[in-house]
Amino acid sequence: MDASRLRGWGGVGTMAVLCALALAFVLLLPCTQIAHHHHAAPDRAGQQLAEGSQVRAGSCQDSEAQKQTLAPSGADGATIDAIKAREGARRKLIVGVDQNSYRWGYRNPNTEGAQLEGFDIDLVHRIAQDILGDPDAVQFKAIPTNQRISAIQDGRVDMVVRTMTITCERLGQVAFSAPYFKTGQQVLAPRSSTITGYNDTLAHKRVCTATGSTGYAKLDADKKAGTLPASTDISTTVPNQLDCLVRLQLGEVDAVVTDGALAASQAAQDPTVELKGAPFTTEYYGVAMKKDASDLVRRVNRVLVAYRASGWQASYDTWLSATLGKDSSASKPPAPQYLRTS
Repeated sequence: MDASRLRGWGGVGTMAVLCALALAFVLLLPCTQIAHHHHAAPDRAGQQLAEGSQVRAGSCQDSEAQKQTLAPSGADGATIDAIKAREGARRKLIVGVDQNSYRWGYRNPNTEGAQLEGFDIDLVHRIAQDILGDPDAVQFKAIPTNQRISAIQDGRVDMVVRTMTITCERLGQVAFSAPYFKTGQQVLAPRSSTITGYNDTLAHKRVCTATGSTGYAKLDADKKAGTLPASTDISTTVPNQLDCLVRLQLGEVDAVVTDGALAASQAAQDPTVELKGAPFTTEYYGVAMKKDASDLVRRVNRVLVAYRASGWQASYDTWLSATLGKDSSASKPPAPQYLRTS
């Protein structure tokens, strides 16, 4: 893929159109440009066991909760049976994704039909291959950042694979797979800006975040705690992360706070902006599903065991090495801690 052709997306007009598309499209796309293969793996390979449930009421710590999940299994249950029971053209895995996050989940305008591509999309195809025997048996639904949880709870999707950080608060609302990517919050600002990172240079600056994002939660908590300058304006929130880049380009805000992995891709789209400072949190992405979909969580975890061994690195090399560097070690998730449940 010629990345230089895509940098034109940094233009404000095109960005605005893409943001509107994210709310308008419900996608059903065959994506066959990448070969997908199923790799079998032992159900409980390499796991560590701990007592308890994925979320511990009153004592949950994000740093631990992000690693804890149900043990892998290939057994079907009620959730998977219902997916497989869909008939004809409806026999697909319904997945909430992004279509505007460059190199993660985005519609590539340089492909026929503007196909969905990216790191998250590769993982979706791998899960569909395992459950339905066909990597393209997927119905993609474009879900805004602030609707990821409600889309799962309302049954609009079977799962969300959309750069979604595992947190204790979210674990009270949905279930998560084992982590599949490591990242952290970072500041994105114009190259000419005096902002140097997540520090006092944000004083009197307007910062944009996505509604319901971990970035906003961190800013809000730090401002209340007094560790973020009181004059920092965090009132600008948007449905999708990409909307923040548009606001930045229009001069409506001075900086964006988002996952470093996403910020690096946004900087690749628009060379007038850059990452400022180092990551100031540690976060892990997981596949989100309904709270009671234990069989689906276990199946996705089985897929991830094989995917980490064969597939993850190839996808990283294809989509993320250009923006995050060839060394993927900083982005690899920790070994999951599988819970022993009764």
